[in-house]
Amino acid sequence: MGTNIDNKCKQCRRVGEKLFLKGERCLGPKCAMVKRNTIPGAHGDKPRRRLSDYGNQLAEKQKAKRYYGVSEKQFRLTFEKASNKKGDAGKNFLRALEFRLDNVIFRLGFANSRSQARQLVNHGHFTVNDVKTDIPSFSVKEGQVIAIKKKSEKSPYFRNLGEKLAQAERPSWLHFDQSSMVAKVLHEPKDEDLPQGFNVQMIIEYYSK
Repeated sequence: MGTNIDNKCKQCRRVGEKLFLKGERCLGPKCAMVKRNTIPGAHGDKPRRRLSDYGNQLAEKQKAKRYYGVSEKQFRLTFEKASNKKGDAGKNFLRALEFRLDNVIFRLGFANSRSQARQLVNHGHFTVNDVKTDIPSFSVKEGQVIAIKKKSEKSPYFRNLGEKLAQAERPSWLHFDQSSMVAKVLHEPKDEDLPQGFNVQMIIEYYSK
């Protein structure tokens, strides 16, 4: 996929919300949304313009896309596949995004951000059901087991993750065994496990035009 080279802090300032793109930095006083919560650019101190309905839909779509760190093409394809499934299109869409391997690695606590998780997956550090998987957009399924590749277990990065993994907060649909460093997908994310900061209806309306 094409790499988004936009400054991560500016992406948060543009949407006016924390997207947690820089991991732990986003939780501290150095976060751009704490230091300067204004729109990027020379005229950022001016009040935010009132957007049209289309503008609000576009902004909501961009916010969700940046949150998960995916390209426009992947985002739209994921939406189209979710729309063709039975049930609530919006919830199906968010579940599909949550099931991406890079997001799962982030949710498990192996990475501070989704971009770091994507890099770890790209470098082939993980297996799914004992098969090396280096595609960040790979969609995990219920019952699948995710583990660190045997060769990667010896690397300093993973050897020093013990305390961080022990303190990580994980969603109920993922089970992690601290002793074996192995995770399992228990079930699809429930409604309460899905991100609550998006107006998915606006995204549906945007793509329905």
